[in-house]
Amino acid sequence: MKKIIIALLFIFAFSLNALATENLSFVYINGSNNNDDKMRNWYEKGVHKLHPVMRKKFLTNSAIRKHYKDKGNISIKKEPVVFFWGYDSRNDLNFVKDNLEVSKMVSSVGAYFARNIITQCLHDAIWVQKSHNMLPILDDLNDTVLQEAKQGNKVILYGYSAGTFITYGYLMNKMRYIDLKVLLRELNADSDIIEAADKLPLKKTCMSALSLKNGNIGTMSTEGHLVLNGNEEKLKASLAYLNDVTDRVCAPEGMVVGIVNFACPLVLFYSDIADEDYDFNYYNRLMIKYIMENGIFMITANFSEDPLGFPMSKNLTISDIEKNIGLKINNPTGVIYDNSGIWSKRMFPFAHTAYWNARGTFSKAVVQSIVNGYKFQYNEKYQSRVIKRNKKKSEL
Repeated sequence: MKKIIIALLFIFAFSLNALATENLSFVYINGSNNNDDKMRNWYEKGVHKLHPVMRKKFLTNSAIRKHYKDKGNISIKKEPVVFFWGYDSRNDLNFVKDNLEVSKMVSSVGAYFARNIITQCLHDAIWVQKSHNMLPILDDLNDTVLQEAKQGNKVILYGYSAGTFITYGYLMNKMRYIDLKVLLRELNADSDIIEAADKLPLKKTCMSALSLKNGNIGTMSTEGHLVLNGNEEKLKASLAYLNDVTDRVCAPEGMVVGIVNFACPLVLFYSDIADEDYDFNYYNRLMIKYIMENGIFMITANFSEDPLGFPMSKNLTISDIEKNIGLKINNPTGVIYDNSGIWSKRMFPFAHTAYWNARGTFSKAVVQSIVNGYKFQYNEKYQSRVIKRNKKKSEL
């Protein structure tokens, strides 16, 4: 009898372990000025301080647990996944620094000092925006996501500072929001190309899969729209392999749970998304629709004292989002939410690098922002209270 009880206890313990399988990984993406060993160590040390606190806040929040109750016990990987791209910009930065030394001989001390500060702070942010620099980084990040998916883990991407450019680029280039059959008609493709596509069971795909490098479908123009491969026979032949390319280079469907952008200067560097005449906004609108229809959350969390922490926008209801993008959102389950009013209790010159030191305050605010984001989007009473409160503030 004793042996039977021990055996049952062993089976029970094994079952508990099975339930506790890690199903979420937090992937932290670095920002600017992290391109030498000293700054990489600073960044990684900060992440390893932040992650246990962030993880605990997630696991102990009752609203988060309730959200996951139908999916089994929420479990978060104990170790952070650090995605580091800082070294990629090092050669270009060294070139700029060499030229700075030349300017030192002909400039005033003040001008040289100002140039040096601008170079250190802004070089990587400008560098990573250029598509030939960005796209290889996105491929590497997708490899990281695929690796986590193989281990059975979904991911939340944390973009710090210029790392928010990476998260935005990942959403735009790797998420499967493109219906090529619809897009071909939008692009006024020749009828035989449209007919060839209509005959195939094409999956929804991503921008990366359409590129000449991967799917050989087309390339982005400077105006921000897809220019189809001019060789129609090659284009038609490529359509047959597009599903395979999609599985290889796009984000795994359902594996990206959410995005947390913090210390976020995205609006400052990507203000052209507000230009209605910029063709790329067509894809931006499709991406927003995809986020809202596929249960992804995109949170912006900034310290109020952070001079580089720009709000993404005021928080919008689903109907407001539909009006902005000009598209109907069907069965929305996602969230886009901004909380740029987190009080760090730091002076503004130090707030941009204080997210690791003020990790308790920051982690609590991130989790609460996710909870409040869902409440704002899907709880009419809460939404009404927030809108009334914001209206009163704007009238002051």
